[in-house]
Amino acid sequence: MSNVIETERLILSAPKLSEVPVLFEFLGDNLAMHHTHWDSSIAECRRRIAVHERKRRHDGFAPWTVRDRQTKRVIGWGGLYDDPFDPGWGIELAYYFHPSVWGNGYATELCKAALDVADQHLGAEKVSAFAHPENLASNALLKKMGFEYQRFVVGMHRNLYSRQRRG
Repeated sequence: MSNVIETERLILSAPKLSEVPVLFEFLGDNLAMHHTHWDSSIAECRRRIAVHERKRRHDGFAPWTVRDRQTKRVIGWGGLYDDPFDPGWGIELAYYFHPSVWGNGYATELCKAALDVADQHLGAEKVSAFAHPENLASNALLKKMGFEYQRFVVGMHRNLYSRQRRG
């Protein structure tokens, strides 16, 4: 599998620690991330990225830095991962975008690319995802991507979804 994946409008690549300050602009924004975890400091963001990159070396996958293909600007972070901070859920899909690009369909494009990797390259039988009940856009996106609602996870205050392998 390539280290860089290009979609129609996105470039997906392994994050570099030098990108942490620009990733922290939204991963550390508690308003932008109010439906999920947010990093309270650049150090915490750097640690999160570094831990996921160690998992990439072990598992062969982890969240990507997401760039706008036209401008090369970092606009998001996400993809597949086996959460090192909350293990036991198997392969998960997640996506986080800078608020300035919300509503442009980038999450859909990222999800399609990630699910193709899960199906075609990893042979993952199942991919899970979580969405806060009040995050209507994420809940709708997961359903659109073929995920089925499983249950509400009380301790996480999240809806759990799963999708079975395609093709």
